[in-house]
This record gives sequence, C-alpha cells and structure tokens, in this order.
Amino acid sequence: MTSRYPVWLLFVFAYVFLDWASYIHALPGVNITPWNPAPAASLLFLMRVNGLRGWLVQWLAILLAECLVRGLPASWLALLVHSAVLAAGYALVARWLARHFPSGRIFVSRDGLMLWGGAVILGTLVNGVVHVGLLTFFGLLPPAGWGAAMLRFWVGDGVGILVMMPLFWMLADGESRRVLVAWLGPREAASFAGLVAASLLIAFGLGGESHFIWFYLLFLPVIWAAARHGLAAAVFAAAVVQAGVIVAVLLSGLRTVTVFELQMLALALALVGFFIGVVVDEQRRAAEDLRQTLHLAAAGEMAGALAHELNQPLTALAAYGKASQLLLAEGDAGRERLASTVQRMVAEAARAADVVRRLREFFRSGTLSLEVVRLGVLLAEVEGRFREQARRDGIEFVVTLDGDPLVLADPVQIEVVLRNLIDNAFAAAGKSALAVRRVDVSASASLDSAMVTVSDSGAGVDAEQAGRVFEPFSSTKAAGMGLGLAVSRAIVEAHGGALDLLSARPAVFRLRLPLHEVAHAPV
Repeated sequence: MTSRYPVWLLFVFAYVFLDWASYIHALPGVNITPWNPAPAASLLFLMRVNGLRGWLVQWLAILLAECLVRGLPASWLALLVHSAVLAAGYALVARWLARHFPSGRIFVSRDGLMLWGGAVILGTLVNGVVHVGLLTFFGLLPPAGWGAAMLRFWVGDGVGILVMMPLFWMLADGESRRVLVAWLGPREAASFAGLVAASLLIAFGLGGESHFIWFYLLFLPVIWAAARHGLAAAVFAAAVVQAGVIVAVLLSGLRTVTVFELQMLALALALVGFFIGVVVDEQRRAAEDLRQTLHLAAAGEMAGALAHELNQPLTALAAYGKASQLLLAEGDAGRERLASTVQRMVAEAARAADVVRRLREFFRSGTLSLEVVRLGVLLAEVEGRFREQARRDGIEFVVTLDGDPLVLADPVQIEVVLRNLIDNAFAAAGKSALAVRRVDVSASASLDSAMVTVSDSGAGVDAEQAGRVFEPFSSTKAAGMGLGLAVSRAIVEAHGGALDLLSARPAVFRLRLPLHEVAHAPV
C-alpha cells in the first residue's frame, strides 16, 4: 500500500465524522442540515488530489455519509447519481481555487479572501440548485418546498465551508500551526476561553429569551483574537465560537428556523474576524518590509560614512608602509624610528578594524557603538567634507559653535545624520534664485541637551510636504528615495534624542542629543 491510501482513508473518515457531528435540525424528508462543515474538508482534500482519483474518493465519502449518517430515503440509483453530482460540484470549486491560487496562498490578502469567499458562495449556490433539483426530480421533495430546501442547503454548506475551511487549511500548514501554538499559550488560552464562555452565556442565557439581543457579544472574542494575532487566531476563534453556538443550540433545544438565523449571524461574525485578521497580517508584513527597507537604507548611509573613516587609516597605513621601507634601507640607524612607525601602523590597523566591527554589528543587530565625543569634533569632520563643494557651487557655508559640549553617541551614525541634513541644505540652497546662497550650521548646548541647527536660503517646503518630511519614501529631490530623513530620525531617536523641522519656509532642522553626564560635573 502506497503512502497516499492512508491519507485517502483519513479523509473519508474525517468527512463522515464531520457529517455525523453536524447532523442536527435536519430538514425532514431530505435531511438537509443548517450547518455542514464536511465540504470544507472536501475542498482541502480535492485541492491536493485533483482529477478522477480525488473525485472518486469524495464520491465514496458522500455515499458513506448518506448511508451511515443521513439515511436518505432514496433508491440506490438516486443515491449514486446525486452523490456523484455533489462530488463533481465540490471538485469544480476546488479546481477553480487551485487554478487561481497555484501556490496555495489563499488566506494571505484581502483580494485572496474575497476571491475564495466568492467562489465558495457561488459554488455552494450552484451545488444547492443542482442537489435540491435532483431531490425534486427523484420525488424526494415536493416542488413547493424546493426554495426553502435550496436556501437551507446553501446556507449550511456555505457557512460550514466559510467558517471551517480556513481552520482545516491552517492546521494542515506547518507555519500556521506554529502561529496557533505560539498564540495559545496557557495564559492566552485561558483568557480566550473565559471570554468565549462569558459571551456564550450572556448571548444564550440572558439574551436567549429575548431573541438573542446579546448575540453581538460573540464578536468580542473573534475581534480580540484577530486584532492581537492576525488571521490564524481569527480563524481559530471563529471556529471555536461556531462550535460553541452549535453546542448552545443543542442544549437550548431551539427551533430550526432560529438555528438558521443564528447561522447567518455566525457567518457575519466569522467574515468580520477574517477581514480584520487579514488586514492585521498585511499591516505586519508591510511594517516588516518597511523596517527591512529602512535598515538597508541606513546600512547604505552607514557604509558611505564608514568608507570615509576607513580612508584615513588606510592612507596612513600606506604612508607608514613606505616610510618603513625607507627606514629598513637605513639599517641600524633607522631602527628606533622604524619601531615607532610600526607602532603607528598597528594603531591605524586597530582603528580600521574598529570601523569594520561597527559595520558588522550594524548589519547584524543595528546596535550603537557609543563613545564620549565632543560635538565640535563631529562638526569639524563633516564640515571638512563640504568645504570644497561650497566653493565649487558658490554657497556661503557658515559653521558656528557656542561651546563644545560632550555627547555620548556613535560618531559614525551621528555623522550620517549631519551629512544628510547638510547635504539637503546644500541641495536646497543650490536651487535658490537669491543672489546669496547660504547654509548655516550652528551648535549650542542647554542644561541637558546639545543642539545642532541646520538652515539654508532655499525655498523651503510647502505645508503638505512639511507634515511628511520624516515619512519614508517622501522626497522633494528628483533622484531621491525619501529615506535620508526617516533614517536620520530613527538614528537620533535610538540615541535618546530628537530630530525636528522647526520651520518650513525657510527650512530649519534641529538635531538634539542628550548631554553626556560628564558635561554636568563641576570642573
């Protein structure tokens, strides 16, 4: 026996069991129930076993369920025909889903959820028309009862598939199972179970005698699960609430028409939870993608700054290497100076290794490498890089420093921020129509903060842009990606500081960093 046969037998058993478990309030004569979750297992099975083999196994499962559970009072010919047609209907729906979702990713987006829901609703409607039509044709149902029976079949199969298929799908998927296991920790499971029990008690206890006016409370556990943990939790919560409704129906001895109404409410409850769960999952994926994008953008900015820092030790190493060659040629006379030169080479190599270490740590975890540095030193490093550009572009570049406060910062990352701000100011001033193009950078200190203000003589930003300058992918530059200011603010906030737009016209940005505690100590 090959490995596929046990799976087929397991499916047949599961189908018959689900049909037996949901066989309540059957419509007399045709045994149509208001809730039928077995077709949900059918679609999952048929999407994985297409073709004649899948159809035959499904046909066998329906026949066994009719004989062992429903006991439909029909001839063997009628049973064979209507079971074959019903199996073919499920197979067509499964085939359509497999064609439109070849990777099996149905429950990952709102569009996928809409397509799946539409296919289920339309497929069960067609199945209902054909199935009830055959019952009428074989004389098992009077023509006058065709409409009511068809509606009950449609709702029973439709609700069963829409509520239970996502659960079966996720239980069959390893990643989704891990999400469910992670969610259903002892404390979370206890809280969820208590909320479901309380909602059912109120809805069927207090509200049962008043036409279930408190039924809307059953939305709470589904929405709570969906909002906290996404679609996987919403699917599980909807299935648990649906099972709770069925158990409450059995214990309450409700009339069939009331069960039908409750099923429609349960369907609305499940769909609301699913859509909330899908939106939560989409937002989480978008947030994760954005974090990755910002991390890569920051890595690019960091790489530029680190390349600048590496240039100095590498240039020094090359110079010391040439000097060592000359000193070696002098023999013993140059030994003392050679030792000093080698010591300097080791120091420069250590400096280069430290720069590379920072880059590796940033790519791995985004951690800061904090040092006590003087703000004036950081400004001097950045200022030197823009002096030549200012001369070339005819921009008056003024840097003023009121005091020289100490800050605890990662010099490389703060240099990235300063370069971004000054580069933006140069770009704005370069496009200015004024006779004097100017960029001002001023630094000062307050009681607890060191501040750097960057302004320019450019046109500034309009009101709409001012509200979005720190948003990712918002840029006024033709070739800009709109990530510089977003990355800069993230870096500054990681230091415990702030980056703000003080003025839009002209544009004035202020960088604030906490003073190092040594700066507060008495001299």
